Amino acid sequence: MLTRKTLVLSILITAAFVEPALSQDKPRREQYGPGAKCLVAHHRAAAKHHAAKSDAITKEQADAIVGELKLIRQLLEKQQTQLAAAIAPRPAAAPAPPEKVQMNVGNGWYSIGRADAPVTLVEFGDIQCPFCKKFHTDAYAELKKNYIDTGKVRFVSRDLPLEFHPFAMKAAEAARCAGDQNKYWELRDALYSNVAPPNEDVIKKAVETLSLDAKGFQACLDSDKYKADVQKDASEAAKLQISGTPTFVLAKSAKDKLDGVRLVGAQPFATFQAAIDGLLKTEVALKN
Repeated sequence: MLTRKTLVLSILITAAFVEPALSQDKPRREQYGPGAKCLVAHHRAAAKHHAAKSDAITKEQADAIVGELKLIRQLLEKQQTQLAAAIAPRPAAAPAPPEKVQMNVGNGWYSIGRADAPVTLVEFGDIQCPFCKKFHTDAYAELKKNYIDTGKVRFVSRDLPLEFHPFAMKAAEAARCAGDQNKYWELRDALYSNVAPPNEDVIKKAVETLSLDAKGFQACLDSDKYKADVQKDASEAAKLQISGTPTFVLAKSAKDKLDGVRLVGAQPFATFQAAIDGLLKTEVALKN
């Protein structure tokens, strides 16, 4: 038999769980109706009234109360387990391996480095793209010093002007027009290194700084002489399922076809270094 104090304590514990639930879980509160909070008060009043009439309860009543308390405890333990699982730190997903890609070697590519370099790195870039700018102000300088200038890598520049960059197309054409005066790489580098995105004024100032024939350059740009060539680069990028810039194809050098991997985004120099060194080691191993 349980005493009056035990009964009152049990019901108050139950109420302590029910009342907060009514204030936090709106759908359940609506289920009980407008008088849901009154349910707790009713239980309290009933407990006091029953305790006044009798100092003891039956075993069946006690078992029912204990059963309810056990159920409440089980629900709380389940919620604690779910909460712990939700806030537990999850291991970071492993980066996806570079995708393999094949592309034909084109004639007339704008490239820098030795033609017989053992490794070729092709960039599909957008001169107005801030991520392309980041690559050229960070990793490219190290690549040029350690691999391009040392004859280990041939670097190829191809165009992928994105539609939402209004001056990307003209900037790509401008670099090619500067190429008519043997200043392709100089103008390209000038546009990438400028803190301002390319526009008519930025291109004009770059032309003046490089002492280009401004009249001949502007005539080339106004005639859309290289627009079709830029669009051809973009079309080939689409065939390779390349849609963002910068995207790179890294492969062993070959005359007709490059069989390599795709690297996406403005990767740090260390990423290119590891990939290039891996190809160079394979090349040495094959020769031996």
